[in-house]
Amino acid sequence: VIGVVIGKTDVRSFPDRKNIGSERYTFSFTIRDSPTYFINVQSWGREEYIRSLSESFRVGDCVTIENPLIQSKEAEREEKFNPVTPSYYKLLLSENHSVVRTSSCYETDTKLLSLLHLPVKDPQDYYSLGDIVANGQSLNGRVLNVLAAVMAVS
Repeated sequence: VIGVVIGKTDVRSFPDRKNIGSERYTFSFTIRDSPTYFINVQSWGREEYIRSLSESFRVGDCVTIENPLIQSKEAEREEKFNPVTPSYYKLLLSENHSVVRTSSCYETDTKLLSLLHLPVKDPQDYYSLGDIVANGQSLNGRVLNVLAAVMAVS
């Protein structure tokens, strides 16, 4: 699979249920290879492997993923922490079987660069901040997609 990285999480650790007292590490990212299709990729493993893999690329890089495991996603659980994708699947990376290589998007396909700026949501599925202020009572308790711009960071 070849695509441009459009999102990435930080490395996290969790207690390993199989090996009490040790930790498992994970991080995920989302790749896109067309205006319509993008998929989440998750990797679990030893700290050294996960940190090294996470540091090997950033958002905007083109990656080639070899030998991922294809797995059905559990939409309710997984989409709380990852972007909602049009795919019913996710890719899992294994330290022993999978390889992720980075390359310049110019070397791979310059069309991939333009995918970085496309929204991942339907343009009709957003609320503006003005809509939320005006209709706040009727939107109470609903999960919304918000379209807003950051004016300043300080």
